[in-house]
Amino acid sequence: MAKESLKTIAQNKKAFHEYFVIESFETGIELFGTEVKSIRQGRVNLKDAWCTVEDGELYVKGMHISPYEQGNIFNRDPMRVRKLLMHKREIMRLYGTVKQEGYSLIPISLYFKGSKVKLQLGLCKGKKLYDKRSDMAAKAAKRDMERAVKMHNR
Repeated sequence: MAKESLKTIAQNKKAFHEYFVIESFETGIELFGTEVKSIRQGRVNLKDAWCTVEDGELYVKGMHISPYEQGNIFNRDPMRVRKLLMHKREIMRLYGTVKQEGYSLIPISLYFKGSKVKLQLGLCKGKKLYDKRSDMAAKAAKRDMERAVKMHNR
């Protein structure tokens, strides 16, 4: 069986800075044709997006997909609420976890899997300010070590 190609379109880098990603899920997303064409051009922003469970269905809010230039009357609202496609059992499990333990559902990345658009959804817990500071300090230390090794090898 042939492997399906994964082509990343957009990533939510802010999610990794603001949250600890506990678990991630792959979901389908309900889109219109002009939205898919706009996504193919890479004109999508996940920065301020979040997900909610309403009436047993999963929705993504705050995701911006720019209108397709040749779309004319078929273009939709760039900030419209879009339905995510997951099994009902998984949605209910996520809903229970979010309600009881105070987690958030945050879109992590948007990608093509074959010809289908998929959204990677993260079950996340918010970071405190000291967590963010320690992450930044660790990144800076790693960068300094790599720089020192590079200079030593010259």
